[in-house]
Amino acid sequence: MFETVKYEINENVATIILNRPEALNALSRQITADLTSAIEKAIEDGARAVIVTGEGRAFCAGGDLREMKVLWESEGRIEAFLEDPLAALHGLITLIRETPVPFIAAVNGVCAGAGSNIALACDLVIASESASFNQAFIKIGLSPDCGGSFFLPRAVGEKRAAELLMTGDTISASDALSMGMINRAVPDEMLMQETSVLAAKLAAAPTAVIGRIKKMLNASSSNDLDAQLRIEHEMQLESGRGGDFKEGVAAFLEKRPPQFRGD
Repeated sequence: MFETVKYEINENVATIILNRPEALNALSRQITADLTSAIEKAIEDGARAVIVTGEGRAFCAGGDLREMKVLWESEGRIEAFLEDPLAALHGLITLIRETPVPFIAAVNGVCAGAGSNIALACDLVIASESASFNQAFIKIGLSPDCGGSFFLPRAVGEKRAAELLMTGDTISASDALSMGMINRAVPDEMLMQETSVLAAKLAAAPTAVIGRIKKMLNASSSNDLDAQLRIEHEMQLESGRGGDFKEGVAAFLEKRPPQFRGD
């Protein structure tokens, strides 16, 4: 279906696997296009949760420097890869943040540079205990992309983010967990099981409400309290008109589990 990603959907959970293991799932123009198309397909297929992970021993090793070098040599401009290809990557980040279903990154190994920021763009991150994270940009004389300067300080605080971005140091999954960068660190062999259980839980939730929560969280970084209260009011009115709110109240009063439809 796609050249560089695997895609499947089962019981309203879409799983997208970056599939360039020989290149540690480095971000080429093709994988960016395929990942974008796979997310769009997941929404068309009615997915109520999306898992993003990597094939082999890496989640994603960041940008494909070999492709970058070929492009700048063919175009005669070193910055060629940082124009349209980077704009496409940033479009992917926006798509993840604005798609109104939960995204879970299942980080299975090396998670570097732009790959690390794709994971951070997801709503939740579960990592294997052997996974590692770094903001490798500084190592090649480049400033961060894919939202790293936005997501990282919000996850770990400004001072820790500054250190990680300015040094490019690699941290373990346990360190990432203690910093608040990720939600869980689990044994390697349990990664996909733990992620699938969480994804199924979210897919059975009132996912339209989760979409509104994403919208509120996105807005909270720039809103003052009054503006955030206004968006909370607006979103709760929308939720209150939905069938899932009626079902939730009925289930509570009838002392039974709710059957949410995601509307």
